Amino acid sequence: MPAPSAIKAIAMDVDGVLTDGTFWWGPDGQEWKRFSFRDVMGISQAQKAGILIALISGENSALVDRFAAKMNIAAIFKGCKDKELALKEFAAGSGLPLEAIAFMGDDINDLDAMKAAGLSAAPADAHPSVLGQAAFVAKNFGGRGAVRELVDHLLQAQPRAPNLKRK
Repeated sequence: MPAPSAIKAIAMDVDGVLTDGTFWWGPDGQEWKRFSFRDVMGISQAQKAGILIALISGENSALVDRFAAKMNIAAIFKGCKDKELALKEFAAGSGLPLEAIAFMGDDINDLDAMKAAGLSAAPADAHPSVLGQAAFVAKNFGGRGAVRELVDHLLQAQPRAPNLKRK
């Protein structure tokens, strides 16, 4: 497993990681999902630090596109039946080795991508088989700050610029 400071990108599932894994259907068939502003801030902080972000979802939801647009995330893989393949495509397209990418997932369809990534991560409420695979397990649940916790963990390991003295 690489040191957290060696991670240059985070790829993640959406439902159960960025959301709490539930959805609502409105009376007109609209689908709604809830995202956490803690995770929004975490992704923003990661991007400011130069960490690339990718969304790899088994669902083909317009809400994934909407979230990606809000967060200025260009790497979006929707309707994925093979998340490991999507992760490898993201790595190749980004010019990064898999060892430099963290993947956060919450259920059994995320296991292959987690095994392929340099750092495997999971929210606290992930499926037990996923928790057993994860090198990093957040204390927070999916959709409740788990992504922010992973970002904070990675950023704490980044080398810091020397403090600049004010004149």
